[in-house]
Amino acid sequence: MNKFEIAAEPRANKGKGASRRLRRMGKVPGILYGARQDAIAITLDHDDLYHHLEHEAFYSHILTLNIGGAAQRVVLKDLQRHPYKPVIQHIDLLRVSETEKLTMRIPIHFLSEDKCIGVKQGGAVISHIMTEVEVRCLPADLPEAIEVDLAAADVGTTIHLEDLVMPKGVENYALAHGGDPNAPVVTVHIPRVIAEEVAEAPAEGALEGAAPAEGAAAAAEPAAEAGKDAPAKGGKEGKGEGKS
Repeated sequence: MNKFEIAAEPRANKGKGASRRLRRMGKVPGILYGARQDAIAITLDHDDLYHHLEHEAFYSHILTLNIGGAAQRVVLKDLQRHPYKPVIQHIDLLRVSETEKLTMRIPIHFLSEDKCIGVKQGGAVISHIMTEVEVRCLPADLPEAIEVDLAAADVGTTIHLEDLVMPKGVENYALAHGGDPNAPVVTVHIPRVIAEEVAEAPAEGALEGAAPAEGAAAAAEPAAEAGKDAPAKGGKEGKGEGKS
């Protein structure tokens, strides 16, 4: 399991003006709370935090926060980014208690996609409807990710929320609180364009031997009428005249 350590300092100055000054100095204002203790305003180094945020595991792991000469176990609960600049504006960290359950969003890792039967043999594609799932558990049971093996998934397979296998001691938070068990997580299906082409192919083949089109029938009618008045091959144009 990955281990992340971040350093922070307590801050006394609060408010929007103080936060703007900290950001100009390359700092990120934040708050530390939870575990039945008072909330503390903190400051973190922006570049160090930004580097950690490049790792997917940072968002769902228990982190080690060094503050005031002591280490605390925390998790990331909220993050505010600038609307268009690569800048972190604020962070919320939650203290972890070994005896209290956490509610966290955990990534879903899809395994063996390159070996999926539906893709290799059926020409299907894989669509990820969900990429993370909310779980509840004690800190010691917090998983890095929930894994879904797609090796045996054939064309038409849909894996639903209720199909996700939770590790021991881990609860699917959505299902435990009235979530839809049939909500799709991932599907293996034929791309829509290909499916439409296959559906239209029989109609094109059925044109052979079909009744002539309306335009063709209309064009044939004058020719048929002209044929009625034409003389038979080898016949006379009119009634024969008697000899003089």
